[in-house]
Amino acid sequence: MLLVCDTEVDPDTYGYLPRALRELLPAHEHHHYPSRGESPSLDGVDAVVITGSTAGVYEADDRPWIHDATDLVRRLVDAEIPTLGVCFGHQLVNDALGGCVEHRGLTARLVDADLADDPLFDAVNPTFPMVHGDHVTDLGDGMESIASADYYPHLASRHTDAPVWTTQYHPEFTTDVLSRVERDFGWVGSRDFSDVTAARTVANFRRLAGLD
Repeated sequence: MLLVCDTEVDPDTYGYLPRALRELLPAHEHHHYPSRGESPSLDGVDAVVITGSTAGVYEADDRPWIHDATDLVRRLVDAEIPTLGVCFGHQLVNDALGGCVEHRGLTARLVDADLADDPLFDAVNPTFPMVHGDHVTDLGDGMESIASADYYPHLASRHTDAPVWTTQYHPEFTTDVLSRVERDFGWVGSRDFSDVTAARTVANFRRLAGLD
């Protein structure tokens, strides 16, 4: 079973990115953290995807569900359950493992990245639409950087022992949601997504997790 942990705190306004991510995935169970407030059972779970959110991991004292999500990450690593963390999920995984996340100001533009030789990036072009304000400034224990950009050395990461990958970029961010991102967050520069193949990241994770 694939479990999607949706972490968006305002799904009525900003839920289009988590929904777009779910559309790239096969049949799955959906757990909305902010409304349920506690971690799901991992019984029968074969893989997990953690979505983006307009929350920040440093808001845990005001959003207690983040503490539960942090505990879930540690359980996933210990159980070696294949996991993909996206945007907030990228930050959550690294924070849960002892890393650091800071707010650095909004980035909303196409970014060219340097990608490591990792199977998560098979057939993925190194041009990503980025929309985020928080940065992983220090990686969590056991995590290594597998992608970087001129302004962000930890654009993606993976665990050295467990099958856990994280990306700051949204694989589901395509031209289909560009107008909404532009309205909600602003957008700087090119609207040409012809070189963007980030969605392939999800297909690669599905294969790595044995879901296909």
